[in-house]
Amino acid sequence: MGESTTIAGQRRHLRPAATTPQVLALAAYRFPHGDAMSNRLLQLARSATPPGGVTLVVNDWPEDGTRPPTAPDLPPGVRLITLSRERAGGGVAGRWLHRCTRPLRVISALRRAGVRPKELTAVYLPLGLWNLLTWLVLRTAVRCPVTVDVLERHDAAQFPHGWFTPYFARHRWAFFLAGRLADRIIAITEALERHFVGVGRPTLVVPPQVDCSDYDAPAPPPLDDGLRLLYAGSAGTKDQLAVLLEGIRALAPDERARVHLTIAGISREQATSLSDLDEAGPDDLDDQVSFLGRVPRDRVLAELRRAHFSVLVRPTVGYAQAGFPSKVPESLAAGCPVLLNYTSDLRRYIVDGREGIVLDGSGADDVRRGLERALRVDDPGWRAMSRAARERAHCFDYRAWTPAVSDFVTAGRGSGAGSPASAASAAEVSRRSGG
Repeated sequence: MGESTTIAGQRRHLRPAATTPQVLALAAYRFPHGDAMSNRLLQLARSATPPGGVTLVVNDWPEDGTRPPTAPDLPPGVRLITLSRERAGGGVAGRWLHRCTRPLRVISALRRAGVRPKELTAVYLPLGLWNLLTWLVLRTAVRCPVTVDVLERHDAAQFPHGWFTPYFARHRWAFFLAGRLADRIIAITEALERHFVGVGRPTLVVPPQVDCSDYDAPAPPPLDDGLRLLYAGSAGTKDQLAVLLEGIRALAPDERARVHLTIAGISREQATSLSDLDEAGPDDLDDQVSFLGRVPRDRVLAELRRAHFSVLVRPTVGYAQAGFPSKVPESLAAGCPVLLNYTSDLRRYIVDGREGIVLDGSGADDVRRGLERALRVDDPGWRAMSRAARERAHCFDYRAWTPAVSDFVTAGRGSGAGSPASAASAAEVSRRSGG
């Protein structure tokens, strides 16, 4: 409770005027640009900030050896309080206690920063930080609604030990608690929306958001020089890299020689432990596949500029329908068409032949046929797809979501008991933004 805080992006007087709306966001990520969760939090903070207000992001930096930036570049209206990086001792029990006491440390940090918790306009946090103690602390400390952001619903089949996997058990417990205790829910897909509306939670669907102004115009080489594919992300078994490579192998030799896949986010050495690739992996595709490992966001954006298509193959099972791949909006914003199969709510945003190429399914033959189509695209056809992708990306721009998200998380200020809030759908915002 006596730890220090690092405060970024704040004025000399940390505590805003009493009339300034203040939204609190809880995080435990490489904020603001270190991973997909950080990007989700940043854009959600921008769209949740009320007019003339401020969003205070209190972040507990991960204990993974990386260092938080000393002066992160934050947009207007977003302030950052980073909790100190003192390591949790005591092994597993110590780390568990460190996690459990996080909400207490957050409240303490706010007070030291001159923010009175009971003056907050709204609070939101991701599902991964939601538990009984967090609910109890927030319910005691604040007088505003608490919104939980739900990005996924894992299945037992994803994990070797099923329900006996601690992470999975914690996830499902938090999922259950969110449906019973959260004042309202932000859901990343309509599948999650249906679940939470079914248990009586006010719910708003918000897909992954981007800032379209962050992305430069695409500049890939001519297609005559070869087809450049990009996978960027933290590959797991849900992103079927093995199926993707099998599809490349199945091409005719002359077509296969024209394809090059760049994998950003994991190294070749990590592939067998972090993805579905086996030890042999792409040994026979050395000329077609490159691993970049973990790279900074600027490098990912540069790779998107040089790629003809970003690729994503996921199984059509429950957890893939519940989640929404953030790499898709980022690719569209960069003007990089997508090559993927339909899961989640992607059918709403991706039209085959317009923003990209949609596979018939998630098998290797489906990938092969999709690649054969991509190899037949010429430069004018690709430029038309790229323009359509950038136009579609405005459906995901945080600016299109600001009124809906801000109104939703701040509705019912002062009730503290989950007063009803009208749900909005992704389709409504998509129509307003021209999607």
